[in-house]
Amino acid sequence: MNIPTVLVACGAGIATSTIVCERVENLLKENNVRAQIVQCMISEVSTLQDGATLIISTTILPTSYKIPSLIATSYITGVGMEELDQEILTYLKNE
Repeated sequence: MNIPTVLVACGAGIATSTIVCERVENLLKENNVRAQIVQCMISEVSTLQDGATLIISTTILPTSYKIPSLIATSYITGVGMEELDQEILTYLKNE
């Protein structure tokens, strides 16, 4: 069984993606969902998308990708976090 890979991206691959990574790691742990999380810069997503399952970005994506993507600004603002949690779980539980 392959473990899904989630790309968590922000502009520099450091600040906001760290916040989102922690939230996603906790979400997956609490829901017994196994996945590999890769923190990266937006500019790296196009080369990392092969073999990945989902992109979670803290900013608008500059292009479209082969795999689904979600914008995670709700994890930064605190508004709509539960809905985003459910979207992420839905994608990963269907893998």
